[in-house]
Amino acid sequence: MDRRRFLRNFAVGLSACALAPRLLRAEVAVAGDGTRFAQALAREPWLAGWKSVEAASFGPTIATVEGSWPPALAGTLYRNGPALFERAGLRYHHWFDGDGMVHAWRCAKGKVEHRARMVATSKYAREQAAGRFLLPAAGTTIPGASPIRNNDDVNTANTAVIRFGGRVLALWEGGSAIELDPGDLRTLGPVTWREDLVAAPFSAHPLPDRDGSLWNFGSLDLLGGSGLLLWHVGADGRTIRTATLSSDRPGYLHAFAMTQRHLVFVLTPYRMEQGSAKAFFERLRFTPDQPCRIAVVPKDALDSPRWFETDFAAVYHFADAWERGSEIFVRAVRHLDVEEMRSPMGAAMRGESRRRDDAKPSEFSTLRLDTSKGTARWESAGARDLEFPVFDARHADATPARVFAPVRVDPMSTPYFNAIVAIDGDRRIVHRYDEGVLVEEHRFVPKPGRRRIGEGWLVGTVLDPKRHRSGLAVLDAERVADGPLATAWLPYAFPLGFHGWFAG
Repeated sequence: MDRRRFLRNFAVGLSACALAPRLLRAEVAVAGDGTRFAQALAREPWLAGWKSVEAASFGPTIATVEGSWPPALAGTLYRNGPALFERAGLRYHHWFDGDGMVHAWRCAKGKVEHRARMVATSKYAREQAAGRFLLPAAGTTIPGASPIRNNDDVNTANTAVIRFGGRVLALWEGGSAIELDPGDLRTLGPVTWREDLVAAPFSAHPLPDRDGSLWNFGSLDLLGGSGLLLWHVGADGRTIRTATLSSDRPGYLHAFAMTQRHLVFVLTPYRMEQGSAKAFFERLRFTPDQPCRIAVVPKDALDSPRWFETDFAAVYHFADAWERGSEIFVRAVRHLDVEEMRSPMGAAMRGESRRRDDAKPSEFSTLRLDTSKGTARWESAGARDLEFPVFDARHADATPARVFAPVRVDPMSTPYFNAIVAIDGDRRIVHRYDEGVLVEEHRFVPKPGRRRIGEGWLVGTVLDPKRHRSGLAVLDAERVADGPLATAWLPYAFPLGFHGWFAG
């Protein structure tokens, strides 16, 4: 795509940026929200997963290891998630609004050290200096909020973190990547991949290719337009290609899938409430009566997408994808509860101790795209009530991988994940953690010098609210049912996060 044509298409979305303050309006946060949450937390300790941090940094702290930490497991697990939900008595209403905190769990010679630091985005720095919320948020109206210049003014850098080209990047789905110092996690500033695309959306779920390059997208819907900005960044950090994927109707997506030859984007249909002063996510209404649209984009022809339609699907996260003959297979966590999809764990953010009685579990599903027939359909993959799927990225491209994910299993004492599952064909191998422990994403880490696919560890964070401690667990990925080989516990707890990245 030539530069002039790209900028013309991109401007279609960017021209709507003036709408952003209106799109970001929401219910007004009022004094007392924090007090009500604190009262609920005293009754329900597990709500600590959504408690605002009281410090800008933690550590460095040497964790107490229970069990035998594998000496060969060396490297750093970086984790990111929203951590600051309250200022001056006001509390955010939506989980995605919290300012991001990045953690570094460093493993070496059987020992584990932890440190964490708030990401000093321009938003965080301004509000930290003022001692109160100043800027709009995606799910909460801030009284007297200042106007914004662009989407990076409200960038919370709270969703994911990767290490790419030697740089550690904190990611959000609507703005720039924010670079951090790999050692002490100091914020170095926003990353500009191309000078004419400053502050352009760079989603929280880029996918590394086998040549060391990185693929990603940015949603132009978040700027008030529609369609996607596609990114291909080389291993040296230089932009190889960009393109716009035009869409004639709105479609929400948080992540995407990739095979050796194609990028696959699943757009969940929605509409926006008109004439409402509610938040972006409160105004958003997923539309299960409309088909889900899928764009299959050849990596060598970003301007030539092929579109498919199938039954409605609301998807945050994808697992593996592969091709066989004329078919493309994509596995994902499909949400049938559109209210929970719109505000995940919204009840917990409000200090409510139970899920809705009519809540529906998520479902692990396979999307089958037949490129010769032009058809698409969803098929159940059997597992339910799970999220944050991962797999061994070394897996062959023509067969399904073993997938690992946090899951809810009976008996449950909280509404959050309490176990980890390995999905291997028709087999489900589960380890349920101790009573009351909340389970986060577990990353797959290959064992050094081992080439057999699936031979590695699962490394993931857990929260034990009864003992007011957070920890890092390591499991043998081939013996999940045996539970952790070891857990490294901290003398303090912090809120639940979203995604991590292991850098060996």
